[in-house]
Amino acid sequence: MAAKQKGKRPAPSASGPSKKRKLSSKADSQSLSKKHPSKQKESGKEKLADRGIIPIPDTVDEVDLSDQDLDVLQEYGGAASFLASLDQKGISRSKKETERLHRMHKPLRQARTDDLPSIDSDGEDDDDEASFGSSDIASILSADDNSELSDSSDHDGSDVEMAYEKAPRKRRPSWEPEKDKLIKGLPIKLPSGNVQSTGKVTFAPSEESSESEEELEPQIEEQPKIDDVSTGARFGRPSVVDVVSNKSKAARIHAAKEQIGGICQEIVSDPESSLGLLRRLHTFSLSEISTPTHPEPVPNDPTIRKLAMLSQLAVFKDIIPGYRIRALTDKEKTEKVSQMVARTRDWEQGLVTVYQAYLRSLEAELKARSDLADIALKSMCTLLQEATHFNFRVNLMSCIVARLSKKSWDSSSDLCLSTLIHVFREDLTGVASLDVVRLLNRMIKERRFNVHPEVLSCLLHLRLKTELGVRASDSSADKPQKKESSSKAASRRAKGKRTELQHLSKKAKKVLKEKQEIEKEFREAEAEVDKEERASTHTETLKLLFVLYFRILKNPHPTPLLPAALQGISRFAHLVNIDFFKDLLSVLKDLIFREVDEVNSGNVDPIIKSADNMRHREALNIDLSDFVSALYALIPPLSLMPGIDAKQPSLVTGTRPVKTPTVADMLFRTLNIVFSPRTFGATAPHNRSAAFSKRLLTASLQWDPATAQRALEFVGGLIAKDPKLEALLSTKDRTSDGVYRPDLDDPQLSNAFGTSFWELHVLREHWDVKVREEAERILSGSQS
Repeated sequence: MAAKQKGKRPAPSASGPSKKRKLSSKADSQSLSKKHPSKQKESGKEKLADRGIIPIPDTVDEVDLSDQDLDVLQEYGGAASFLASLDQKGISRSKKETERLHRMHKPLRQARTDDLPSIDSDGEDDDDEASFGSSDIASILSADDNSELSDSSDHDGSDVEMAYEKAPRKRRPSWEPEKDKLIKGLPIKLPSGNVQSTGKVTFAPSEESSESEEELEPQIEEQPKIDDVSTGARFGRPSVVDVVSNKSKAARIHAAKEQIGGICQEIVSDPESSLGLLRRLHTFSLSEISTPTHPEPVPNDPTIRKLAMLSQLAVFKDIIPGYRIRALTDKEKTEKVSQMVARTRDWEQGLVTVYQAYLRSLEAELKARSDLADIALKSMCTLLQEATHFNFRVNLMSCIVARLSKKSWDSSSDLCLSTLIHVFREDLTGVASLDVVRLLNRMIKERRFNVHPEVLSCLLHLRLKTELGVRASDSSADKPQKKESSSKAASRRAKGKRTELQHLSKKAKKVLKEKQEIEKEFREAEAEVDKEERASTHTETLKLLFVLYFRILKNPHPTPLLPAALQGISRFAHLVNIDFFKDLLSVLKDLIFREVDEVNSGNVDPIIKSADNMRHREALNIDLSDFVSALYALIPPLSLMPGIDAKQPSLVTGTRPVKTPTVADMLFRTLNIVFSPRTFGATAPHNRSAAFSKRLLTASLQWDPATAQRALEFVGGLIAKDPKLEALLSTKDRTSDGVYRPDLDDPQLSNAFGTSFWELHVLREHWDVKVREEAERILSGSQS
């Protein structure tokens, strides 16, 4: 029991008084002063709080302690040893003295440099200081006196924040949103028709805030300029500007050759990883070169530019793919693709960009007619021949056709013409040919037919329907079999007849459409020529071609393009629709009578050939008597024409004459067409053969020996085909119906059987040996 009670103080006993001794009389007087404060105020004594130090009594009366208190003091007395080390001066210091000492020894804080306005400046900070007054500071200080007094010796030079620094700041009026800038939301209309306010409120942005935001926007620091791959010193090579700006021409060209050769070799070895090198190669072909580090343009050497253009031509011929690169759609750009596909797309788009820049530089040189214009034209012609399928084909064609629009003719015109002919011959789909014909049609119309006639000669090499439309079988037509629908609904809609189109539901139509798109992609991947698309393309080409020819024919003033247009009509007349024949024949008749009046046989031969080609179309029976009569009337004026066998001069002044045959060549070629078995069957009418033979023999008396010999050979062939003409070889008198009328221009009405071929006996005495031998052969053949 004694062990349990050890360390605890028992409660005082209720019986008997305690043995504590009374306090001294001085203590009694202090207790009395506390109970009666009014009496001390009246006496006017000094308050203890106003004193600097409150004295502590030195002597204290002994206190009677109990045995239990003594035990506790003996056991825990060591814990009270701190009382001996207390600062008696600090304990006895009054409140006012403590505040005075605190203000005296308060550490000075160093002012921090910042962007905030000074304390003495006018503004919103003044209001803030007024709102945070001295009363608040006093309250903070009074609340924190005890903690500061205990550590007053350690406050000097410390970084501990004061209590007033931790106090929250009051909100400024400028931080509060202005009421006049509140915007209420729009009301909504309920299904019942009542209009109800949403209660939403938004704040309009103030001008001051927008200005402050603009001021606070971070300024982008200019990064140091660095040359890119196309111009800077990369790949162990000096920069392009350093090479071009070399003062020595020999060293400049030698360095450019080495760098261009190395670049081309690396590009060809790995095209997909050499877009930067491709741009660098194009930089060498520019007239002026500037870089970010060297903004002033440096003129380039023409020799280096020429080497760069030809090098780009060789590189593009090797790396251009065998398909056309199209631009990516927005949907394809957002799709996630594999790394290989993304790399291929980037390379394709980059290749198209560099190729376009190269073509623009060539076109600029061509339009400026600089020293490199011939190189640029040769490069464009080569690219059109080698990469007709690739992008910017129409741009190349436009430049080449524009080069052919001048009246003169030179070596560059020959190059352009041979390029277009090569495009026509190698075109399998017909799309490229359609583009060229469209550009030629537009150019000739804008130039008002003032171009060289040789331009239209390339159109004769077009590969249209007859050449490419080869049938796979001679017994059956190459047409797809039509599937007929046997459904009851389709038969009912067609009134009992079988329909060619099968009835499909919406779902089936959707599936069919997707299937057709997939098949189209497969055909494009296989690079096969679609027959339907090719037929429609050829039809459009033929339409534009005959529009051009008809525009030349219907021109009221004769143009140098008329012979070439008539030759083109004779080449493609069998492809024209029957509905155009009536108009075409009327135009040709008007043209031939106009040419006969002007005694110009250069255009009669193509007219006869055109009519002959049209006559032999299936299910047609065209009368060519008007054309034959015009040719018959043309022979007497040609007999008086000097130099009929000489080469015809060019109709357009230029460095190269037009490649046209002589008048004699065209005349006898037309006669062969008129009297060929294709025109009149086995033999021509007797009156027509006799009339042409008589007029040709009469004209041969005035012609030169070569033309007279050709006329005799043609007459001998007619006599061999028609035995009735042998009667005209005899000069004896005989009876005949009517009289010969050489003044009439109609071979059917001239009555050539009323005369004889007396001209052969005159030609037997001709001074030329070959003419005498030919005339003797004809006469001897009839006698035998």
